[in-house]
Amino acid sequence: MADLSKITCIEDLRIIAKRRVPRMFYDYADSGSYTQGTYRANEEEFQKIKLRQRVAVNMEGRSTRSTMVGQDVAMPVAIAPTGLTGMQHADGEILAAKAAKAFGIPFTLSTMSICSLEDIAQETDRHPFWFQLYVMRDKGFMERLIDRAKAANCSALQLTLDLQILGQRHKDIKNGLSTPPKPTLANMINLATKPRWCLGMLGTKRRSFGNIVGHVDGVADMSSLSSWTADQFDPSLNWSDVEWIKKRWGGKLILKGVMDAEDARLAAQSGADALIVSNHGGRQLDGAPSSIEALPSIVEAAGKDIEVWMDGGIRSGQDVLKARALGAQGTLIGRSFLYGLGAFGQEGVTKALQIIQKELDITMAFCGHTDINRVGKEILLPGTYPRPFALA
Repeated sequence: MADLSKITCIEDLRIIAKRRVPRMFYDYADSGSYTQGTYRANEEEFQKIKLRQRVAVNMEGRSTRSTMVGQDVAMPVAIAPTGLTGMQHADGEILAAKAAKAFGIPFTLSTMSICSLEDIAQETDRHPFWFQLYVMRDKGFMERLIDRAKAANCSALQLTLDLQILGQRHKDIKNGLSTPPKPTLANMINLATKPRWCLGMLGTKRRSFGNIVGHVDGVADMSSLSSWTADQFDPSLNWSDVEWIKKRWGGKLILKGVMDAEDARLAAQSGADALIVSNHGGRQLDGAPSSIEALPSIVEAAGKDIEVWMDGGIRSGQDVLKARALGAQGTLIGRSFLYGLGAFGQEGVTKALQIIQKELDITMAFCGHTDINRVGKEILLPGTYPRPFALA
């Protein structure tokens, strides 16, 4: 058991993860597209929002408990779907799912995960979790994925809408990140400096895309996977696909990647249960607004017919509180849990969740509240937080 008593913030975990995770995989998680302007803005825009401190308020009996699509959660936070999580740490998706289960928050598995749907179900004793789906050209494969998610006891499907084409991430190209990864001299030298990571990967059988390899005709290993995935993301994705997936799935549906008020209205009309204000962590359209900047416009446009959540840039409990104050029923964390995973495995994910919940709890109290469900804009200093965009 590692001594994590001196780990006090997500940044501490990030620094350790950068030291322990091979460069190509750390950079894959911790980078944005093109200039990385939107990636940086996701964090920076949170810092501009100021809180109103209140005094002489009874701070006893505080609670961060809430709900997300009707599911009770220990705090309004879920673990976001992140590709290649099992390359941050051996069996990474399993470890993160176990940490989320123990903490009482939802875990979302990515289509592009290393561990499979069946792995998560087996290793968590079939505890309900969420599954994220991409729209692909191979509709037969998508149908089988949806059926496998049902069989694995997934309680909600998260459909990503903003990955029809890929934004260019310069670091991935420079690092030679591909399927399979290129064994360049620089990468081999870097791997030699990560003995803890290498030992972990030697001790697991899970080193490829578990939801895909062996489940697609002609894709039996990482080499054959490369040519298949290169042509799979469907650029023709539209709202009729959402309708088809909703009917095929039949359960709770969450739409991820909404950044525009008009799209928010369409999402609300689609019959989905929640939408996520998300710019894919700044990994797609560089130059788009930050998620927290876009949130008020989406909340206003969506109305009461659909829950609004957000992700992007959340590195603290204060960020969660600010998002909640601006109308987000829930939030998702990606890099924050990945830093913990890369640094210390399951213990690191648990530590990241503890850090966020503690800061959420304490900051909420300082702002004069004891129940997260009663927090609104009154905790924010006027003039410091974003307003709905005024569109011509």
